[in-house]
Amino acid sequence: MPPRDHPQTPDGRYFVSRGKLWRMTDPALPDDVRRAAIKQMMRARLDLRRAGDDAAAQDARARVDAAKVALGERGPIWWDGGAADESGTAPEASSYAAWWAALDPESRAKG
Repeated sequence: MPPRDHPQTPDGRYFVSRGKLWRMTDPALPDDVRRAAIKQMMRARLDLRRAGDDAAAQDARARVDAAKVALGERGPIWWDGGAADESGTAPEASSYAAWWAALDPESRAKG
């Protein structure tokens, strides 16, 4: 599920935030796996905020990354068809440009 009110691409692969496409969680993940990865990610983010030194921060960042890979938000793509990963791309400069242009201004402002 995308963060609240962010536009989601019609194919469900991305949501738009701060003018960039970001990968959605793999919808095929079993609920228990998804919940466990989210819990690990949130704990790692908390540890990152509380990190007292560079080593602790680096460890927490690595755990956030591992959780995002487990969720399918980073790492190998979770969809079929060979479409490239467009994460971090502005929607108007992506294969979603026509979809983005067709959105109403209010929806685009949320992304």
